[in-house]
Amino acid sequence: MSILQNKTALIIEDDTSLLEFCQQTLKLNGWQVGIAKTGKDGMAQLRKNPPDVLLLDIFLPDLNGIDILETVFIERIPTIVVIMTGKGSINLAVEAMRIGAFDFFEKPVETERLLATMGNALRHKNISQQIIEYENNAKRVELQNIFGASLVMQTLFTIIDNVANSKASVFITGESGTGKELCAEAIHKQSSRKDKPFIVINCSAIPHNLMESEIFGHVQGAFSDAHFDRQGAASLADGGTLFLDEVCEMELELQSKLLRFVQSGLIKKVGDDKEEPVDIRFICASNKNPHQQVKNGLFRKDLFYRFYVVPIEVPPLRDRGEDILLLARKFLLKYAKKEKKQFRDISRDAANALLAYDWPGNVRELQNIIQQTVILHDSKKLKKESLPPPLSQTKNGKAVSLNANLNKNSATSIKPLIQTELDAIEYAIERCNGNIKLAATLLQIDQSTIYRKRKKLAQQKKS
Repeated sequence: MSILQNKTALIIEDDTSLLEFCQQTLKLNGWQVGIAKTGKDGMAQLRKNPPDVLLLDIFLPDLNGIDILETVFIERIPTIVVIMTGKGSINLAVEAMRIGAFDFFEKPVETERLLATMGNALRHKNISQQIIEYENNAKRVELQNIFGASLVMQTLFTIIDNVANSKASVFITGESGTGKELCAEAIHKQSSRKDKPFIVINCSAIPHNLMESEIFGHVQGAFSDAHFDRQGAASLADGGTLFLDEVCEMELELQSKLLRFVQSGLIKKVGDDKEEPVDIRFICASNKNPHQQVKNGLFRKDLFYRFYVVPIEVPPLRDRGEDILLLARKFLLKYAKKEKKQFRDISRDAANALLAYDWPGNVRELQNIIQQTVILHDSKKLKKESLPPPLSQTKNGKAVSLNANLNKNSATSIKPLIQTELDAIEYAIERCNGNIKLAATLLQIDQSTIYRKRKKLAQQKKS
């Protein structure tokens, strides 16, 4: 679509003559223009119908233009902001550029400069939207209730897609809190069994003397508390999926009975002599190394090979990079809505603290920390000082867990900050097909910053 079509602008300016000049000039050049003389009226229009470009005065009778600009970014309103400023307000205009304004010009406004700047802003928005659409089409950030844009999660999504419609058993491993049950449920929901039951048994949470009854069921009188017949998880899951969480905690005696069930497809309730067939797809999970459990004699080798047909490892959160912020924002908005709080985004220092932490409790820990922070605090942006220790007490850009320290092997993978920054810059330039100006705009830095950091790294390598 041509950028000359459907061009929309909103002008927030209290100077009537300047407002009318900009409005008429833009209308004569094919723009659809909305106007507002107060910040409050302008914000109402912005939220209701975001324009392609917002032409914003810094000094308004009721609100500061900088505050409006920050709100645009906090609320992620899809518009490009151009600032208008008086000759004595250049410092404020520079501050606006640092926050994320696309450009600024001084009053009085010249027709040629106005049209050129508005046209450039519109082209920038179209290019940015194309990049976003390309990235959204190139990768999923959600599969069922699992969220992640990182390479390791894209790989996990592909594995889930490929294994979903197979009848083969799946064995999921991963640290506590990584989302093994969500992974199992996603496999079920992607499969042809999705309309049948998904039954979960947590083998570490049920007393050993009750586990057999939980899985196979029992008949009345089978034991002292068996006052009536009861279906077990195997019967309830018939036609669907039985998920055995923390399966390595199961006693060896019950493992042998489970093996007979897996081999024959027949179950026998506790206290009953009759067998009945069930059709089940098995998915198992453990936060322990199943190979080591077999080696230690704690898990039957024959049962292990029945279950360990398709192995899946769910990555720890510390290996998922920017997924930390993706999940943090999701939890922030969820709990802000639930607790009726203002939170809409995460400040840069809080984001750095979240990225620096090693997350021993993984996604579950992140969710708990964000929920706790939302309950105890309230503002538009989540700030680092609102986070609980040790996240609020980062030193040298690194926060570690209270019970975990960097070992020598993990420390060797840490790059100098200047190299990490340059890697991000070079990646952005590559994604923008070598366009340094566009890369700088999307990174929200000046072009000069890119050249300066490249030069600094080159000098460090020479010295």
